[in-house]
Amino acid sequence: MQLSGRSLIGAGESAAARETFFAVNPQNGEQLQPAFYSVEAAEIDRAAQVAHEAFATYSRLSGRERAKFLRAIASRIETIRDELVARAQQETALPKGRLEGETARTCNQLRLFAQLVEEGSWVTARIDRALPERKPLPRPDIRSMLRPIGPVVVFGASNFPLAFSVAGGDTASALAAGNPVIVKAHPAHPGTSELVARAIRQAVAESGLHEGVFSLIFDKGTQAGIALVKHPLIKAGGFTGSHRAGRALMDAAASRKEPIPFFAEMSSTNPLFILPGALRKNSAQIAAGLFKSFTLGAGQFCTKPGMVFLPEGAETNCFAEKIRELAAEAAPFDMLTTGIHKAYCSAVAARKENPALQLISEQAGVAVFETDTASFLKNPELSEEVFGPATLLVRHSRREEILEIARSLEGHLTATIHGTEEDLREFADLIAILETKVGRLIFNGFPTGVEVSHAMVHGGPYPATSDSRFTSVGTQAIFRFARPVCYQGFPDASLPDEIKNNNPLGIWRTVDDELTREPVG
Repeated sequence: MQLSGRSLIGAGESAAARETFFAVNPQNGEQLQPAFYSVEAAEIDRAAQVAHEAFATYSRLSGRERAKFLRAIASRIETIRDELVARAQQETALPKGRLEGETARTCNQLRLFAQLVEEGSWVTARIDRALPERKPLPRPDIRSMLRPIGPVVVFGASNFPLAFSVAGGDTASALAAGNPVIVKAHPAHPGTSELVARAIRQAVAESGLHEGVFSLIFDKGTQAGIALVKHPLIKAGGFTGSHRAGRALMDAAASRKEPIPFFAEMSSTNPLFILPGALRKNSAQIAAGLFKSFTLGAGQFCTKPGMVFLPEGAETNCFAEKIRELAAEAAPFDMLTTGIHKAYCSAVAARKENPALQLISEQAGVAVFETDTASFLKNPELSEEVFGPATLLVRHSRREEILEIARSLEGHLTATIHGTEEDLREFADLIAILETKVGRLIFNGFPTGVEVSHAMVHGGPYPATSDSRFTSVGTQAIFRFARPVCYQGFPDASLPDEIKNNNPLGIWRTVDDELTREPVG
C-alpha cells in the first residue's frame, strides 16, 4: 500500500503543508520515507465537520450494522498484516513476534466489541412502566438507555503502535458505541498509522457509511491535538501517554466553553508487594518473574512494576542478588524513540545522584535501585514513573510500614501482591487500602500483559487516569463514549428498538426492577 504522508479526512486527503516530519528507525537513526505533512487548521475543522455530519446517521445504526463494520475493519487489517508489521518494526524497533501479537490483539478486540454491540444488552435499557393509579401521584412511563456521545478524538500511544493506536481500544470502543472518530496519529509511527487508517477507510466505504465516520490527522507537535480537543463539535477524547501531555489535554477539554469528558491513561508505577511467606517460599521464582516483567519491551509498558516492597532480612539479600544476576545476563534494549531513550537515561542519572538511593545493578540499560521505607516516604519523587527497564526495591522492617507505604501511594493502574494464604489473612488490611489506590489487583502474578476481556479494568485513580470510574481496555471501555437518555411518555412506535415493548432485539432489560428478556405489555 502506497503511503502519502497526508492526513486522511473523511474520503479525502489533506494538502501538502509547509511543515513536514519523518519517522525515524530507532535502531539506526535512519530517516524513513515518505515525508508526513502536519495538518492545517482548516483541515482540522473539516475533519470535525464531517464527523459531526456522520454522527446523525452513524449514531442511529443498529448494533448489528456497527458489528459488521467493526469486523470489516479487522478483516481489512489482517489483509495487510505483513506490510503493517514490517513498517511498524522499522518505526518502533519492536520485534516481529510482538507486533504480530499486537496485530492479532487489535483485530480480536474489534471483534469482541462487535459481539458486544451485536448482542445489544450493553445499552443498559431500563423500563419503568406507567402506574396511572398510584397514589398520591401517578407515575408516567419512563424508559432509558445509553446513547452515543458524539464525535470522539483519539490519540495514538507511542508504546503500542497498533493496540492503543489508530484502530486500538479507544477507537474500537468509540465506534462500537456509535460515535465517529478522529485519530491524532503518534508522530513516532506515522507510516504504521496511515496503513491502518487506510484499512479503516476502506471498511467505511465498503460498509456504505458516511465518510466522516473516520479521519486520521498528522501533526509533528501538539497544536493539532489541542485544536481538536477544543473544537466545539468534538464531544469526548481518549488518550494514552505521559502525564504531562495527558494533563495538558485534560485541562484543554475542561477549559472549553462546553467542557467535554477526556479519558486519559497516564503515568503509573504499579507497586508490587512481596509478603514474608511468599519471599521465604518462592524468592527465586518471584525475582525471575519480576525481572521479566519490568524489562519486558524495554520497560515501556504502562503496567511495568516500578517499585517493589520487601521485608528486611536475608531472603531479601538473596532476592536482590538474583536480580543482579539476571541483569548481568540481559541483552541491550532498543527503545521506541530517541526522545524516550534520552528521558530514560536522564531519569536514571538523576536517581544515581539521589543520596536516598543505592544503585545495586546497572547492566545493558537495566537499572535497579534500592532504598528503605523512611527514605521512600520522605522523598515522594521516588514513586514517580521511570519509563524504561528500571525498578526500585524498598525494604521495610515492620508490618505497619507496609500499610503506611500503601496509604501514601497515589493512584496507579495496578498493584500486585505475592503471598501465601497465611500472608493474605495477616495483610487483609493491605488489600483494603490498595483497592482505593488502583484499578486492578494481581495476586501471585505480574501486571504486564493486559487481557482484553469483559471483566478487565485498565484504569485507576488520578494520576494513573483522569477518571477512575472507567477502563480503557475490555468491553466496559464502551461506557466512556455513551450517555444515558431518558424517554418519558413516548408512544411505543417512536421509541428506539432497545426499549420498545416487544423487545425486538431480544436484549436483557430491567423492567420494573426485574432483569428480563421478555416483552412488556
